[in-house]
Amino acid sequence: MRLLGIVGKAAFLVFWLAVLANLLEPFAYPFHPLINGVAAALLLLHFIEMLATGARLKSRPSPWLDRLQVLLFGVFHWHRLPVAIKTLN
Repeated sequence: MRLLGIVGKAAFLVFWLAVLANLLEPFAYPFHPLINGVAAALLLLHFIEMLATGARLKSRPSPWLDRLQVLLFGVFHWHRLPVAIKTLN
């Protein structure tokens, strides 16, 4: 399972680098709007994932770094985070 997470993060890193390259120097016509649309959809989905995993991220030593990684890598980052324990007050 760990190998799948590493491969998934690497694939997302390549994708985000392609998005950055597309923003700096647009690709040919059919790919330019497609890549931008997929990137916007993934960013929205990962933002929702980041909101949904808020309790897990609060207890982490560096929650903002974890939020950034969830925003970039999605499930490939947050599936390895420990589950937050709810306490009754």
